[in-house]
Amino acid sequence: MTPRLLVFAGSIRTGAFSGKTADAAARELAMQGADVTRISLADYSLPLMNQDLEKESGVPDPAVKLAHMIAAHDGLLIATAEYNASIPPLLKNTIDWISRVTKDMQGRPFRAFKGKATALCSSSNGNYAGIRAINHLRAVLVHCGAEVVSPQCSVPRGQEAFDEAGNFRDEALQKSMSNVCAALIERARMLSGRP
Repeated sequence: MTPRLLVFAGSIRTGAFSGKTADAAARELAMQGADVTRISLADYSLPLMNQDLEKESGVPDPAVKLAHMIAAHDGLLIATAEYNASIPPLLKNTIDWISRVTKDMQGRPFRAFKGKATALCSSSNGNYAGIRAINHLRAVLVHCGAEVVSPQCSVPRGQEAFDEAGNFRDEALQKSMSNVCAALIERARMLSGRP
């Protein structure tokens, strides 16, 4: 079974290190035989999570689309930036809205993240490599029911980490990414209900 995997970054800033990390992950996953869908959260604009707004208008369409897109894939890889030692607000807001989607396309109860094979990467411009953000992100996704794989790839000094083609300059980082992707593919195959 060829796993279908969804990849996105937690930042939409032009030149974001998390975007470059997500691109590197998408390439590695494809090289390891996965069918990869790379999206940008810029295409799924959402208001700030607000239960009053949800009560008045329901869950916004972009969150519903993302929830169903996650459900249609066998696994998920998120590359997060680090803002003030934690998850970027864009990413947290997106996860919070997605977690409010409670019905699938046929109206049956479901949770997009529940039982979903998930891998995490992080990046920053300093030596910590987004490690504080990735730990917070792991906790949030585990709470949402995601099956987060243990290996992770954290990219320090993002401004120096990539060559002109977007590949890692450091062989150890490339090996780390390869391990993360292999673990995600294995978990996605194990958890998928597809033949």
